[in-house]
Amino acid sequence: MHSMDPKSIRVDLQLIADMIDPATRVLDAGCGNGMLLDYLWNFKQVEGRGIEISTEGVKACVSAGLSVIQGDVETDLKDYPDSSFDYVVLGHTLQAMHEPKEVLSQLTRIGKRAIVSFPNFAHWRLRLYIMLKGRMPISDTLTYQWYDTPNIHFCTIRDFVVLAEEMGLTIEKSVFLNSKGEARAVGSSIGAANWFGEQAVFLLSK
Repeated sequence: MHSMDPKSIRVDLQLIADMIDPATRVLDAGCGNGMLLDYLWNFKQVEGRGIEISTEGVKACVSAGLSVIQGDVETDLKDYPDSSFDYVVLGHTLQAMHEPKEVLSQLTRIGKRAIVSFPNFAHWRLRLYIMLKGRMPISDTLTYQWYDTPNIHFCTIRDFVVLAEEMGLTIEKSVFLNSKGEARAVGSSIGAANWFGEQAVFLLSK
């Protein structure tokens, strides 16, 4: 395993990593090129596993010595036993799922805790963009045109809180990133978080 600079990962991945206790079992569902898993292995000594749908991502992970299999999060999570991991991470992928509620149910079944991050579609810049331009927004966190986006279920921080409550999930921790990349607790100020948060990270348990 190669060594890495602890400051070299994206700020949202750092927020996820900060929620994970050292020496635990972690499944990264949709792990991309393995940046988070690599960080967790180096700095938190976790026993990490990953699922990734893209061949390029799997190759990058395997060449870095990471334990990653090729698979589809939407269909393959059901094969994992209950509570087989301490944490299951779904980073910036929920909005691209066909059945986000079912995926969330699987995450919280497999993991004693689940960590979910997503872009917040209610950020004030996106609201203003639609109001002034009358078009679907393009931003740093939502980079696609409406017709070729993989994001099929746009979600706001308030939407996610409501869904978690409907599913009987406990929100142990919730953080949002503002446009400056500064992290703030969502806490009870959901309205402010929904307005100023460009993206959010939630730590959940049953």
